[in-house]
Amino acid sequence: MKLILVAAFVAVAVAAPTYDSGSSEEAAIIRHDFNIEDDGTYVLGVETSNGIVASQSGAPSGPDYAVEKSGYFSWTAPDGTPVHVKFVADENGYQPESDLLPVAPEFPHPIPDFVLEQIAKAAEEDRNRDSNESYSYE
Repeated sequence: MKLILVAAFVAVAVAAPTYDSGSSEEAAIIRHDFNIEDDGTYVLGVETSNGIVASQSGAPSGPDYAVEKSGYFSWTAPDGTPVHVKFVADENGYQPESDLLPVAPEFPHPIPDFVLEQIAKAAEEDRNRDSNESYSYE
């Protein structure tokens, strides 16, 4: 189990996309803590010299022993914007939270008049079509 998790982390790190930050300087790893228990429970923490911080923990507590995890990561985007993301990944999927993520409007929200008019027109057309149909069983 440990070997599978380590291999998965290495695969993700190798496949991660890169971008040109304008700097050829490599970031040093300041902190890298990884602790995994025999039951598959783990805690991971990473910090680099260029300000990337990541922390997560997980356990095989989901359906069919799927690993459920939670944590956060942060960095500074190339334009200088600080990025902070908290997440949970469980039977409901990956659920990130960040001020930078778009948010759907609260529901119920006002429905524009033209939409209400189209709904009424479609309902009227349905009623007229149903009353004008004749059925023939010849």
